[in-house]
Amino acid sequence: MNDALRLAADDAASGRTFGFLVQDVARLLKRHFERRARQNGLPLTRRQATVIIYISRHEGVSQAEVAAWLNIEPIALVRLLDKLCEEGLVERRAHPTDRRVRTLWLTDAAQPVLERILEINQVVRGEAFVGLPDTARDALVEALVLVRDNLASVVADDPAASELPADA
Repeated sequence: MNDALRLAADDAASGRTFGFLVQDVARLLKRHFERRARQNGLPLTRRQATVIIYISRHEGVSQAEVAAWLNIEPIALVRLLDKLCEEGLVERRAHPTDRRVRTLWLTDAAQPVLERILEINQVVRGEAFVGLPDTARDALVEALVLVRDNLASVVADDPAASELPADA
């Protein structure tokens, strides 16, 4: 086995591959967010919090757009939205020109919840970046933005790429 293959195999065995690390960091961020939320009396999952943040930045967004952005089936989003509506945080409204479309809006009750979500996010980010200089943190974020944009452009340039299963 050549040196490059041996190093790649060693990295894979130790969990140091790029894909594994990105997925593991995402998993740990989710776990830490949910732990902090529970500690602060905020009974939300990370996905619910993500939906609240997304709606706050895109008031009036359609359910279909949120499902596509989260890369989940619309029925899974409906269940998640049902819960947020029951909690009085999200309101569904009919689209003004297309009665098939439901738009999403935060309620007044969601504003303090949104503030708490953002505070918890800040704490979790602080925990994640302990010991990492600001310049390294900024470089890491910029590198991930570039990787995301590179991968998104592949899908944009190749319509067949968007037809692959989500976990491919």
